[in-house]
Amino acid sequence: MRIAYSVETVRAAERELMARLPEGALMQRAAAGLAAACADLLGRVYGSRVALLVGSGDNGGDALYAGARLARRGAGVTAVLLNPDRAHRGGLAALRAAGGRTVSAESGRAGADGGPAASDDGDVAADWGEAAVARADLVIDGIVGIGGKGGLRPDAERLVRAVRGIAVAVDLPSGVDADTGEVRGSAVRADATITFGAYKPGLLIDPAHTHAGALRLIDIGLDAHLPADPDVAALQHEDVAALLPRPLPESDKYRRGVVGVVAGSARYPGAAVLAVSGALRGGAGAVRYVGPAADDVISRFPETLVHTGPPAKAGRVQSWVVGPGLGDGAAAKHSLDDVLASDVPVLVDADGLHLLPAGSDLRKREAATVLTPHAGEAAALLGVSREEVESGRLAAVRALSERYGATVLLKGSTTLIAAEHQPVRVNPTGTGWLATAGSGDVLSGLIGSLLATGLPARDAASVGAYLHGLAARRATTPQGAPIAAYDVSAALTDTWRDVLA
Repeated sequence: MRIAYSVETVRAAERELMARLPEGALMQRAAAGLAAACADLLGRVYGSRVALLVGSGDNGGDALYAGARLARRGAGVTAVLLNPDRAHRGGLAALRAAGGRTVSAESGRAGADGGPAASDDGDVAADWGEAAVARADLVIDGIVGIGGKGGLRPDAERLVRAVRGIAVAVDLPSGVDADTGEVRGSAVRADATITFGAYKPGLLIDPAHTHAGALRLIDIGLDAHLPADPDVAALQHEDVAALLPRPLPESDKYRRGVVGVVAGSARYPGAAVLAVSGALRGGAGAVRYVGPAADDVISRFPETLVHTGPPAKAGRVQSWVVGPGLGDGAAAKHSLDDVLASDVPVLVDADGLHLLPAGSDLRKREAATVLTPHAGEAAALLGVSREEVESGRLAAVRALSERYGATVLLKGSTTLIAAEHQPVRVNPTGTGWLATAGSGDVLSGLIGSLLATGLPARDAASVGAYLHGLAARRATTPQGAPIAAYDVSAALTDTWRDVLA
């Protein structure tokens, strides 16, 4: 499992570790890992050109010490100092001793011969830094550390625009929020981010996640000083494999679980078909469909049990899925109320979310409830703008879970799953090709089926999102191509097999 901790937690762990180490040892560990990662990206260090964008904090110190290591291996290293008077003194000394040079990011100074002006200690100044960045094969972003807030300042933004080579962020891309994943202004878009000790939530959550590039974690010895429960976690293959339900030798279709699907309408019969298609591939022993699209469902999936309704009279189930294509009439509202009055886990999606009374306290239900909104639906449930949800996805999913007393899966490029008093989970398998009509209906059916097998709500939502994303990747091929929702559903069986392999 990939786990992430808040800035406050990471800094507390660093303080505990530094108290046991010689002064500067922790920064040297980070710099050594950063330099090794940059060498891997360069392929050949000797003769390469490296530029360092150096801010005033320890983040800049990491960059300077890493630059010194690369310079000792034959790279031509130039540090562009955004605040020369506050740059890390030890890092500067190490870089100069290794043959690196420094350039001030401050514009307006030039030598009498038209070249760069030299300071008393041999530094090169003026806006020659922009040229050094543009020529570099690799640029290390050490502008702002994990405590940074807001976007890049103009001098830094100008330098970042000049990058032509590989961009490597130190700990996280400058300009993104480490705790929330928010990006409030311009920010570095890295090809790779080398982070130290622990992942930070912003590296896993959009929009910041899209700025991070490939992630690499450098072990600097923090593990023993970090708490057991992280702030954010992302399941990996082995985690999902351990959670996937498996039938026992004595299992029958009812012991494996029956999932009820209340979906579709005269206007949207396809939503019922797609939700059932996902439910059939989620591990439950049977799918019971309730609604007006029974003929469409049976013609596609004859193994489905069908009933015209209401849900309470359709037969026993171990979970319900309600909402996809349901419509907004009185019958739809009655179906939602009927399902929420049951004593089994319920997943509410799409039209079901629109019919859910604002501020409903779902803690009163006897069993778990899962809500699966996209950003627009989440905004309506919270009474805020869609833009606010999209820019602050972590805060939004936590607020929804707390307000409604439910497990909430917030769909998006990085889908988030929140349950009260537990770390938020991030799904790492999504793809932009999933942004297609009906794919959410498949996801709802899939998660509902996992609920019917007995998986807890948070696990069912996390595993469902993981399989759904992988199935979409399988369907769209490695090169990427348009897919339809049913393509995702059809790929779920092979995806399940791949996870268990």
